[in-house]
Amino acid sequence: MLTFPRFITSLMLWLLLAIASSNVLAQADSQRSAVNPLRLSYTTGSVSFWRNGAEDWVDARLNTPIISGDALYTSPDSVLELQGEGRMFIRADDRTEVSVVNQTPDFLQIKVASGRVSLDIRSLPVAGYNIEIATPHAVFTIDRVGYYRVDVNGNVHFITRRGGAATMTQAKGQALVILPSEEIVVSEDGRAETYVAPEPNAWDRWNDERSNDLADAYSERYIAPGIAGARDLDYYGNWRTTVEYGPIWVPDAMPGNWAPYSTGRWVWDPYYQWTWIDDAPWGWVPFHYGRWVHYAGYWAWTPGPVVTVRPVYAPALVAFFGVSFGSPGFGWVALGWGEPCIPWWGYRGFVGKPWWGNWGGPRLVNHKHVDPRRSINSIQYSNSHVKDAIIATSAENFGRHRMQETAQRLPAQTKELKPMQGALPVKPEAANLVADAPRASRPPEQIISRPVVVNKRPQETRLPWQPEARPTTNDEQRYLQPPKSGVTELRRPEPGTQLGPERVRPPLPSRYEDWRPQPAPATAPAKLRESGNSSTSTNRPGGANRNGSSAGTIVEPGNGNAAKPDTGSAAEPSRPNRFESREITEPYRWRDPATRQQPMPQGEPNLRQPSRGGRDSDAPAPAQIRIVPQERSQQVPVEMPQRQQRFESAPQMEQPRGGRAELPGMPANRVYRDVNPGRSDLGRPEQRRAVQEMQDAGRASQGRQDQGRQDQGRQDQGRQDQGRPQRQ
Repeated sequence: MLTFPRFITSLMLWLLLAIASSNVLAQADSQRSAVNPLRLSYTTGSVSFWRNGAEDWVDARLNTPIISGDALYTSPDSVLELQGEGRMFIRADDRTEVSVVNQTPDFLQIKVASGRVSLDIRSLPVAGYNIEIATPHAVFTIDRVGYYRVDVNGNVHFITRRGGAATMTQAKGQALVILPSEEIVVSEDGRAETYVAPEPNAWDRWNDERSNDLADAYSERYIAPGIAGARDLDYYGNWRTTVEYGPIWVPDAMPGNWAPYSTGRWVWDPYYQWTWIDDAPWGWVPFHYGRWVHYAGYWAWTPGPVVTVRPVYAPALVAFFGVSFGSPGFGWVALGWGEPCIPWWGYRGFVGKPWWGNWGGPRLVNHKHVDPRRSINSIQYSNSHVKDAIIATSAENFGRHRMQETAQRLPAQTKELKPMQGALPVKPEAANLVADAPRASRPPEQIISRPVVVNKRPQETRLPWQPEARPTTNDEQRYLQPPKSGVTELRRPEPGTQLGPERVRPPLPSRYEDWRPQPAPATAPAKLRESGNSSTSTNRPGGANRNGSSAGTIVEPGNGNAAKPDTGSAAEPSRPNRFESREITEPYRWRDPATRQQPMPQGEPNLRQPSRGGRDSDAPAPAQIRIVPQERSQQVPVEMPQRQQRFESAPQMEQPRGGRAELPGMPANRVYRDVNPGRSDLGRPEQRRAVQEMQDAGRASQGRQDQGRQDQGRQDQGRQDQGRPQRQ
């Protein structure tokens, strides 16, 4: 029989279990719904930043988290880079306006109203991740790795490379599939045409080179996979292994009184609320992930044991204290090894509860292991006992200025300093969105208000100081959503009408022998031939040449001591040095093998000089051919231009006299012919000329060089065909 005391006891146990389960579910739901924002990782020139609710455009700062509603604009001769989760790089050229319209854990929506934007996606954060690019004439959906480029200059050009593919949806609902290595041109009247992707220009090559360098970060050995900014740890610090904390990272050359979260500013983020932006170029990973420890007199960042789960971003990993400067203020200190964060952001049930995120190390409170499901009343933070580790400022300066100018250092923690729980008691304002950033150039209003096509309409973010959400009339005009019922099945775009030249056939892939380091050729002793004796003897004491080679100078009878190069081919060296030694000084920019190629003599088209060390090395050399000494010592195979290598690599297949022009059908891989080159900005002629001079001069020069190579190739082929029988 269940008595009343037993009933009360059972009820209390059930309530405690329900509360603990709700805390665990709240933390799990928070991790599933957490968004790892984009990071502004690189700028050059003048880059402007605007956040929804701010008074005006301001200078963009490195390490700013870019969230839904944020916009960036590059002035002339300016470039920016955004790094995303999962080795995702977004770069904008000059005179470009790019915005983040919406972002969720598995979806990213950006808007390109003008200019040029490239997306270099080396890996996606999770399976099923989609990226949507909204442009004035169409919206492009990406769900796989690859390289993508969009140009908005009246028409919209979308290019895919490296296996990238996408789906395009126009304002009227037509859905088209874009295959790899294609360029889609969408005109203002809605016509979509397909061309082959052009040759990569300087912008594409710079993107590829920079991504290759950033993606090869050895710091990824120690952090959770997919965190942006790992390469900065390679550049600006050193990794050490310790018994207490495992791998730790120590930044370079920090001042003696430096402490984490002391050189930067606090800003208001509509999603994560109070967010720390550090001034250091490496100030992204150590201030939004992991913990800080004071070890052997150094501040060191500890990522903790590596976990394979998705990383969870935090606006800052600090503990707040209430302080007084005659008026209320705030102090903060970096979290130590295994200590929980008390969130000041998020929804009810998550705010104010101890939270470890994806921390893979031990969960400690007051240096003791704890059960996260149990309530925690008091925390003594380990770093609060380190000298100059607590930074504090008044409520008036919090979120408005750089902390180096207004903050103070507090002595080691005393009993008067009590940690704050939950949301900070300060009301944000519009000035807190950008802190003290100076005003910057504003893009033209025609670009800001230019409508774009989207598949998913963004939701307006309500700010605390705004009593009501703003009307969405302007948003309805700026975002055009295709009718869902009108979307047809995927089909291919129409063939292009503005056909340019056929894309030049690429050279053969690089060979391993071209880059393999070769030892320097050893100096062989001279071999002398005595008069009246067919046998030879070397001038090296003790017998034959070390390599058994007869290379060197010889003395012929009847010619005194005159030295001539040895042209005999019967005594080839047993280990010929086929390639000249070379030194590659650049770590990630390979030299073009074409720059070292030696063209064949054109005077005798029917005579092909054998390449020593190749397939013709066994044939005896013609008597009339003399090999100069430097060629003999280096043993370099005669290399031919790339256009001749194609014919020589397959001698059994003769090429038609007219080349590809005599093949049946029409050329398929023709590039787009731009009748109005340059990326115009609002149609102003002077801006079109400036853009053309900066960005298309190199492309036009390359086109002339390619055309010259084609003409020269036809002439060379014509000379080769003179001695060949005609095909019947």
